[in-house]
Amino acid sequence: MAHVPAAERRPQLIRAAIDLMAREGVAAGSTRAIAAELGVAQATVHYTFGTKEDLYRAVLKQLTEELIGQVERAAPEAGDFTEAIAALAAALWRTVRENPRNYRLLCELGMLASRTPGLIEVHNGHYRDTIGATADLVTRTAERTGQRLAQPAEAVARFFLAGFDGLSLQRFAVPDEEHEVACLRALVSATVAFADGRLDLTPLPVH
Repeated sequence: MAHVPAAERRPQLIRAAIDLMAREGVAAGSTRAIAAELGVAQATVHYTFGTKEDLYRAVLKQLTEELIGQVERAAPEAGDFTEAIAALAAALWRTVRENPRNYRLLCELGMLASRTPGLIEVHNGHYRDTIGATADLVTRTAERTGQRLAQPAEAVARFFLAGFDGLSLQRFAVPDEEHEVACLRALVSATVAFADGRLDLTPLPVH
């Protein structure tokens, strides 16, 4: 069998790991199973990545890059600020609807990484990068449309992503197309209202 350089084998193994774990869950992602998915020896996985933790780190980074790419491509060239936030919501929601396995895998890996010392930093980096990409989109769109931001762009990004993540998790547990569409529209409206200062930010009383 011809030798395949590690630089070429690496993306193949990452994709095989994503395909396997998206289909069967993170728990199924042993180095032996991932090797079998690609049709190579188990030693090839260890030679390319060193440990399963290193492979998981690469998978999480790959999924993060794909998600950020979707965020960046969601920015429309025309339209107002509300239409831009709606386009972002629609683009991300399509990934949840059309490729739910990958989005679920990203959630599963995030939970695993948050409890694994060697993966915590890449997990935190995933959130930092996703928030940063969304904040950049908010900033560029506000500048293009002349939209005044009453809140920092990062705060707007965090607000939107918090609502989107919650809605995505609900879809996995209790899917309901009609309510999901209504909630997504409400999230867009609330995000815009938060961004331009119309959302009531009066602190709730704490007892």
